[in-house]
Amino acid sequence: MLRHVVLMRWKPGTSADQKQAVREGLAALPAAIPQIRSYQFGDDLAIAEGNFEFAIVADFEDRSDFRAYAADDAHQQLIAERIRPILQERAAVQFEFEI
Repeated sequence: MLRHVVLMRWKPGTSADQKQAVREGLAALPAAIPQIRSYQFGDDLAIAEGNFEFAIVADFEDRSDFRAYAADDAHQQLIAERIRPILQERAAVQFEFEI
């Protein structure tokens, strides 16, 4: 299995509606992209100082499925239209694991 983890910080002034639009777009991806095995995302709970504001954790069968997700038109449109305009900082990692 392959796990994809993304952490994001939003630009100052990002509205609650813009953040909700990202959540709604992400929620639609599992139905649109069959390669996704598991998909979770959410806002940071602000328990620890310095954390990123938002996280996505997605699981895929293998690297090929991850690449299909990364290149998928629905995913790319969400990034271009809803994420990139409000994104200040992003960190990501992909790693393999066994279940």
